[in-house]
Amino acid sequence: MKVRLAAFAIAGFMATAANADTWGMVEDESSFQPIRDRDQFVQIVSRGTLSRFGIKLTVEPDGRIDGRAFGAKVRGAWNWQDGFFCRDLYWGQRDLGANCQEVKVSGDTLRFTSDQGTGQYADLRLQ
Repeated sequence: MKVRLAAFAIAGFMATAANADTWGMVEDESSFQPIRDRDQFVQIVSRGTLSRFGIKLTVEPDGRIDGRAFGAKVRGAWNWQDGFFCRDLYWGQRDLGANCQEVKVSGDTLRFTSDQGTGQYADLRLQ
């Protein structure tokens, strides 16, 4: 089973490309609820595609990530560790390294926050 994500928060990666506020996708922080486990995450993202300007990724339940971001290939892996979405990514030839991210949901928006919830965030819409 594939989980398609058109732009699924590579938070640290996305936030360096542009601040989330500049993309017009900012939601009230108080409306977001944490996603606590892998099954909940897969269940939510399986309902559709997540979108964000310039990014399209496929994330599979077996841990693979493939897609494109701003014209370059994205590939990597993900797993769920201690309540965090942990990914290891390459964007084109650039190694983005590993990062564990907090994931929250509000309606059709998922918010990925880098560095276990202490870093930059990106909001992605489920469609």
